[in-house]
Amino acid sequence: MTNDNPAFGAGLQPFMGIPSFMRLPVTRNLKDIDVAVLGVPFDSGTSYRSGTRFGPRKIREASLMIWGHNPTLNVSPLKKINVVDYGDVSVIPTSIEHTMTAITQTAEEILQSGAKLITLGGDHSIALPLLRAHAQKYGPVSLVHIDAHIDTWESEFDAVPYSHGTPFRHALQEGLIRQGEYMQIGIRSPLSDKNDYAEAARLGARTVTIHEVMEKGVKEILKEVHERMKGPVYVTVDIDSADPAFAPGTGTPEVGGLTSYQLLQLIRGLHGLNLIGFDLVEVSPPFDHADITAILAANLAFEYLSLFAIK
Repeated sequence: MTNDNPAFGAGLQPFMGIPSFMRLPVTRNLKDIDVAVLGVPFDSGTSYRSGTRFGPRKIREASLMIWGHNPTLNVSPLKKINVVDYGDVSVIPTSIEHTMTAITQTAEEILQSGAKLITLGGDHSIALPLLRAHAQKYGPVSLVHIDAHIDTWESEFDAVPYSHGTPFRHALQEGLIRQGEYMQIGIRSPLSDKNDYAEAARLGARTVTIHEVMEKGVKEILKEVHERMKGPVYVTVDIDSADPAFAPGTGTPEVGGLTSYQLLQLIRGLHGLNLIGFDLVEVSPPFDHADITAILAANLAFEYLSLFAIK
């Protein structure tokens, strides 16, 4: 393949071009744009291993190996829709509250333009301000949450309400999620209390453990997803949902997780839902090996982008 511009274009060799997501033009001009890719290089909500502030940059770099055509979904998204790399949110590493405000404001600017949003994190605390922005535009959302952890804990640190383990408790309490339309899939981590699953259910979550995924299979889980999700659907993916064999570069790895292929199946299987937004979080390059975590993350984002392009 050839390209007249050696800086941009998915047709370039992987070692060529400016490392924006899939070598997309980097711009904040959203006129006639369908999808914007946004980075949130923030990891101060992390409770264990930091490093996810470098996630967006590494995912963008890994995306250079994606040629552009999705053979499974039979679509070339960049030929169907207009997509840009919007750059990063201006985060403040020492203030989660200020950063969350900046995330919501930036996301709202993108959504108000009419573009949809794919966000690269960063730790999972960024999901809460992203949900606030999407609920502002769409009303309460249906939520598909793929993760090793429930992230509905009350607090990980005394007197501090926000961290990467609390975003969905706040989202539920703030009315950002439609009642009965929240599924968390792949859950398997040790718990802080034997009643943690019951508390998540009380708040409004349908917890699908990794054991249930393995026993029923991805197709059966997706069937329930399609049955439950009636409203506009937001999707949040923590890369630690994958087994550390497939994604070692993350802050809180948990053994016995999803395979790369099962994650691809889960994302592809969302086709047909009213998809409005997506975030992918917790890629921590300092703990990665041969960039395999970033490569998986970039491909999951590409799969979701492909869903936006299917009419």
